[in-house]
Amino acid sequence: MKINVLTIFPEMFSPVRDQSILGKAGEKGILDIDLINIRDFTLDKHRKTDDTPYGGGCGMVMTPQPIYDALRSLGDHSGPVIYMSPRGRILDKGLLEELISHDEITILCGHYEGVDQRVLDHWDMQEVSIGDYILTGGELPAMVLIDSLSRFIPGVLGNEESAEDESVYSGLLEAPQYTKPREFEGEMVPEILLSGDHHKIRIWRLMESMKLTSEVRPDMFRSWLESVPDLSDLTKHERKEIMDLAERLKQDETR
Repeated sequence: MKINVLTIFPEMFSPVRDQSILGKAGEKGILDIDLINIRDFTLDKHRKTDDTPYGGGCGMVMTPQPIYDALRSLGDHSGPVIYMSPRGRILDKGLLEELISHDEITILCGHYEGVDQRVLDHWDMQEVSIGDYILTGGELPAMVLIDSLSRFIPGVLGNEESAEDESVYSGLLEAPQYTKPREFEGEMVPEILLSGDHHKIRIWRLMESMKLTSEVRPDMFRSWLESVPDLSDLTKHERKEIMDLAERLKQDETR
């Protein structure tokens, strides 16, 4: 997959692009992140990419010319053009699954008070937000998008199922995790995790996830219940145990 990133701060991306999972994906040729410096395309002798807004107001607005020319330099690029914006569609699994169906996407990172609206209209940009808060620029949100999207690209993760199984993608928050040593400063790893019974461990993790999600994200827990979770691989007794817990947690929410 190819991801084009238009930004006035390309150096911010290098530590993320070249390290860890993204770095390895780049080395394998699975993921190609092309950083385009918008300043390289400005016709202003001082390399300016912003100006004051028409109609007044505080802050500066990114001008259309350098962004237009930066996008045109990509040639006949395919796939959606995304603008990271707090007024956009919230980034979630559904959006990631839509984006991963494309071989190439382009991300525009705004700055200051945003970009000239004509840029968004002319290029039919899809605005995407990572949450209801304001950041200095679109670079950090773009990194979040790239990192989360990359986990759906075949070959990026060691376990092909791990992206789907992780935390919120399963509908529940992830159960507590433990590693060696078995005992640390008097605190023990739960015995069930040492039993070797993978079926019982899975049930324990499911129940812990239910408890945690109900407490921390009751909205997510309600959605999980409404989705009619698949418990077909459990015995009748185990299914009753899970649903009894769900009912108790629902009652606790209303108290």
